[in-house]
Amino acid sequence: MQQAVMTSPGKIVFNDIQVPEIKASEVLIKIMKIGVCGSDIHVYHGKHPYTSYPVVQGHEVSGEIAKIGDSVSNFKIGDKVTIQPQIVCGKCYACTHGGYHICDELKVMGFQTTGTASEFFAVEAKKVLRLPEHMSFDEGAMVEPMAVAVHALSRGGDVKGKKVLVLGAGPIGNLIAQTAKGLGAAAVMITDLSDYRLSIANQCGIDFCLNIKEQDVGKAIIENFGPDKADLILECVGINPTMSQAINNARKGTDIIVVGVFGDKATVDLGLVQDRELRLIGTLMYQEKDYLKAIELIEQGKIQLKPLITNYFAFKEYLKAYEFIEEKKDQVMKVIINIQEEK
Repeated sequence: MQQAVMTSPGKIVFNDIQVPEIKASEVLIKIMKIGVCGSDIHVYHGKHPYTSYPVVQGHEVSGEIAKIGDSVSNFKIGDKVTIQPQIVCGKCYACTHGGYHICDELKVMGFQTTGTASEFFAVEAKKVLRLPEHMSFDEGAMVEPMAVAVHALSRGGDVKGKKVLVLGAGPIGNLIAQTAKGLGAAAVMITDLSDYRLSIANQCGIDFCLNIKEQDVGKAIIENFGPDKADLILECVGINPTMSQAINNARKGTDIIVVGVFGDKATVDLGLVQDRELRLIGTLMYQEKDYLKAIELIEQGKIQLKPLITNYFAFKEYLKAYEFIEEKKDQVMKVIINIQEEK
């Protein structure tokens, strides 16, 4: 089979390797689709702080069961599936107290251990989740970022009836905004510098879509949410300006969920955080329950995924996908790699 390997920042080679043999507790998955995410782009640029090279990428994935290990009984050949890509120790404090997604020894497929960028992938069956039969492989590859959104919102508690501000209208920001509405938020505002991304957010039914080049964030918050401002803020870009917008425009006592992955060290005004009793809350990845909620929301038709998928590339064009994203930037949302063509 073919496997894509990023040997150094900006360089991908394809190796011919044997289709992996599976253990009794594993399944072999025929990989169909892989989504490219912001963290993958950090690896492409050599700016991901926890990834070394060579690395096989791919963690937003869908496929179908091709082979089943002898001790696996809950799957059948042909099942549509996705993968929860964390490798955890099961022994540290986090793992033994309900927080395995922040395991002290956490490794993530595509970053610290082998990802799914190959025609077939062997994995422990316990990391595999079945997708509804009618769900497309495109949608299946989007379950992982959807789970990111579900988990991020859960860090702020129940959003039902709340006014939610999302800073950044990229794929994760968009999915967080949609998920907030799907979970019953009273109103959702999303901001960005890109009219293109905001137009997609508008197409997906987000209540207020704000270009911060044209409107002042603080004024828009009061205009659309009222004098009590937002009940919950999520920073989904990972840069100083949006983090500052979150802190400067938060109502006293507000939770701010830090979703964006910071490529450079952040500078945060902790004086305002202290003085206003703000809470900065980190969010990392997800748990199985977040995957299940993500699948449920997609099934219920509460999330629109098709408008987010803007481009497709063949498996052999993996590097071209990165180059395209780099060239187009604000004109791209979710890029999908077609590992194998659907029948």
